[in-house]
Amino acid sequence: MEKGKGESGDGRGRLSSSFAAGVAALVFLIIGYQSALFIHRAAVLGIIERKDAPDTVYVIDRELAESILRPVGKERAETMLRTVKGKEVYAVRKDAVHEPQAEAVRKRAAPKSVENFSFNPNTVAVTDLVRLGFSERQALSIDNYRKKGGVFRRKEDFASSFVVADSVYRRLEPYIDIPLIDLNTADSAAFDLLPGIGGYFASEMVEFRERLGGSYSCKEQLMDIYRFDEEKFSALEDLITVEPEHIRPYRLWTLPADSLRRHPYIGSYAARGIIIFRENHPVSDWSVEALAEAGVLKGGMAEKLSKCVIAEP
Repeated sequence: MEKGKGESGDGRGRLSSSFAAGVAALVFLIIGYQSALFIHRAAVLGIIERKDAPDTVYVIDRELAESILRPVGKERAETMLRTVKGKEVYAVRKDAVHEPQAEAVRKRAAPKSVENFSFNPNTVAVTDLVRLGFSERQALSIDNYRKKGGVFRRKEDFASSFVVADSVYRRLEPYIDIPLIDLNTADSAAFDLLPGIGGYFASEMVEFRERLGGSYSCKEQLMDIYRFDEEKFSALEDLITVEPEHIRPYRLWTLPADSLRRHPYIGSYAARGIIIFRENHPVSDWSVEALAEAGVLKGGMAEKLSKCVIAEP
């Protein structure tokens, strides 16, 4: 029994020694790993720092300094041009040339400069998305979404993208610029991108514009399209516009009857009546109100036509 206890005690001793040796090896391994990381970081920082300390050339003549910087672009040249002494000596900073391997390390590890500028998330280039602070992978993800038919109709749509963090959106929100769709310059493809529209209503919107004489006078006229109700209009009202410079005044007082009858607020009966009215009244009496008083325009058509931009007689 005493011998067994002795053997057991020796076993525990050997186990304790092995455990201690293992712990020591692990500590040295951790220290070695940390040292390797430190050396790696130091090497990377060295490459970055050497790149970020470019050559500096002093130029007395401002025109010469500007000519040296001209290839980098006017905006960047202004930031690189620095007055050194008085008003006649300038420092032109020019990056030194480094080996491709060093450039690759710097590209991976250098802190990324973030810019803020106005952009349309539906058209902004991948390189510009990177300038805005997205990683190349995130920028490609946004571009891939667009290539598959994805559209950012509102700023909030961009915020809902899984690669756009809340903090990034808060920074970029003031710079997001998604142009409104002008009802008088857009084609059916642009209309098709609006919520709740689709191919059928996109085609109807273009056709109705032609019947109006080539342009909408106000965006509420969309609700005069058959089955285009107020709910559908409310879903896209904030995404569309009618810019005054793109409105073509309707030639109510010069068009022939066969053209007038195509207008959605006139029709065949009123078209003939307008021709008769023009033939029997002086130009000074020509107005939409006068047509209504004469019984030429029935029901609410006079009110609808009065909202159209009418060319002078």
